[in-house]
Amino acid sequence: MHEARRTDGTLHLVGVICGLTAGAWLGAAEAPTKLVTAGISPFLISLGMVAGVFVARWTLPVAIKGTSYVWLDLKDKPHLAVWAVLAGMLWAVANTLTVFAIRNVGLSVAFPLWNTNSLVGLFWGWLLFNELRDAGRGQWLKVLGGTAAIVIGAMLLAWATAHQPPDPRHSAAMGVAAALAAGLLWGTMYIPYRKAYISGMNPLSFVTVFTVGELATCLVLAAAFHGGMTPMFNELAGIRPAMFWLFLGGFCWVLGDLFQQYAAKYIGIGRGIPLSNTNQLWGLAWGALVFGEFAALGGTARGLIIAGSLVMAAGAAAISLAAAPEAERSSWRKAMRRECERYHLDPARVEEALRGGDPLAGTAPARRWWEFLVVGLAIGVFVWLGLQAERQPIAVDTFWLAVLATASLGALLGGGWLLWRKTGFS
Repeated sequence: MHEARRTDGTLHLVGVICGLTAGAWLGAAEAPTKLVTAGISPFLISLGMVAGVFVARWTLPVAIKGTSYVWLDLKDKPHLAVWAVLAGMLWAVANTLTVFAIRNVGLSVAFPLWNTNSLVGLFWGWLLFNELRDAGRGQWLKVLGGTAAIVIGAMLLAWATAHQPPDPRHSAAMGVAAALAAGLLWGTMYIPYRKAYISGMNPLSFVTVFTVGELATCLVLAAAFHGGMTPMFNELAGIRPAMFWLFLGGFCWVLGDLFQQYAAKYIGIGRGIPLSNTNQLWGLAWGALVFGEFAALGGTARGLIIAGSLVMAAGAAAISLAAAPEAERSSWRKAMRRECERYHLDPARVEEALRGGDPLAGTAPARRWWEFLVVGLAIGVFVWLGLQAERQPIAVDTFWLAVLATASLGALLGGGWLLWRKTGFS
């Protein structure tokens, strides 16, 4: 299936489209974190989003591939379960930091700052997984030029915070620090991502275990900073009218992250992550157009934020367009064989998975009736929360909300169709 269409050029295109689609949905996922400006604790916001993530991560793989498929994949590579949990823990801490960053400096500014994770991911991809090895001078120039652009753009955005109206309650410097720390953790989180995919694991299987680390870490953080489990659950009950929006943000994040995982699989973390970091432009659009974050800023600050975002986007584009030549792909295969030798994996099966095939196709048992029940229960949770949802005290431009939501849905349908058509979600 799909064998004739899986050329290196096709896989690069799939990775690029997945990265762009990830950017749209990762950007939309951060919109509900604006609830921090309504006085809700950053830890409860992060926990609410992760609860939505947990529901979505267990149901989407079931809906697309089935529980038996996921179990067989995990059983074939049990060592990757620990790495998936570790990645989830790193994500949970980073996500909590981003909520603090949004509270202190706003969505439009915080987004590009934590997207310095592309620099961290680029370094780890080169050091640990042979990305850019033997790539040639032209590819290196694109990547290094893009890296320099990302750094310059981040500096412009950090400088722009000095022009925002002062808020005596929160420190802009702490907001910048929180965003950069989140970028460091998220950049490191991509090590388990790439380790999983050069071992032949399906992204749908990886994220199922990933969410265990996410939820456990967020529970610990929220309980520690709210005086225990009982006070935490009491506060959660108090924000029930806002939980639907947090769950929805978590669901959007899962969709974005799935496409980001496929981008990392097919074009590497050094290219895939900067491409998915086009979410900075989506975050800029949500913050400026939907929430009116530019309303109180002067012309200088607006110019710095827009210029910084464009420079960072250009840098990400330069990196992502540096398609891996055959010599570099040979270096990738060396990293793959190293993992196969270390964990006693079948190189032929792993190679097939890396080229868009599915070694487990046809081996998983038929879907069971209770799998449809799981999906139905997940939908029921969202419906139940939606019936209790209330409009929050945050100014929203409904016209731009509809425009951005429609554009995100279009990206999802287009990217999902291409991924299914060329790889069958493998």
